[in-house]
Amino acid sequence: MKRFVFAVALGLLFLPALLFAQANKKGAKVSMKELRIQNGENSIYGKMFFPKDEEKHPVIIFSHGYNGSHNDFFDDCRFFAKNGYIAYSYDFCGGSARSSSSGRTTDMTLLTEKSDLLAVIDYFSAMENADSSRIYLLGGSQGGLVTALAAEDVPDKVRAMALYFPAFCIPDDWRKNYPNESLVPGELSFWGMTLGRGFFAGAISMDVNKATGSYGGNVLIIHGDMDDIVPLRYAQEAQKRYANASLKVLKGERHGFSPAAAAQARKMVLEFTEAN
Repeated sequence: MKRFVFAVALGLLFLPALLFAQANKKGAKVSMKELRIQNGENSIYGKMFFPKDEEKHPVIIFSHGYNGSHNDFFDDCRFFAKNGYIAYSYDFCGGSARSSSSGRTTDMTLLTEKSDLLAVIDYFSAMENADSSRIYLLGGSQGGLVTALAAEDVPDKVRAMALYFPAFCIPDDWRKNYPNESLVPGELSFWGMTLGRGFFAGAISMDVNKATGSYGGNVLIIHGDMDDIVPLRYAQEAQKRYANASLKVLKGERHGFSPAAAAQARKMVLEFTEAN
């Protein structure tokens, strides 16, 4: 009897280590590789995470926010790859002061970023081991607005899209500073990045209500109720524009989720993609 109790106790002692080993074994089935995608003369840099097998898998494409990078979605990519997806996170061309893609920040506009995302969608639509019928988009902040713009152009290629605190406010915000194009500066340093005239001219001329909302697939918007960069009302208005949109509001969350909220959000997105 004593030997039995000792054996059980010993097993419990090493149980965390066994569980950790199993987790590592599961993680080892996920591979990552750097992947560059051409968009005209520009080269888009990103990292692709994928299950280590020969099967076809659905794809989820992550688009970062203003002055962000592909690394912003590192945890999300690993999470989705472990759950059977090909996950790709990339740098917009000229979209960050630390971008590994080509292009200058002064040449970046909302429409050049949309063009980058469309090139990425085209790449995975033709990828041999990708399930082209299940391509999902996920964008955060400015990347959320860009994701919404891209989905309008290729609705037949986008199964569904999720948006984290999408910055539908960008045109309104810049129109407050530059009510007409004659006031737009040639260059301006803003939040750690130098922008060119094209960014501002394109932003203030954009009508978000007309540029987004006609995409007919399912849309999931996740937004914090304490967001002081993109007010919650923009997400609420976006939900009304789309025929098939749902809005999840995270209490106490600001622009950029806390680690706990980020983990909650990615689980919500997985449930969403699995249902679509």
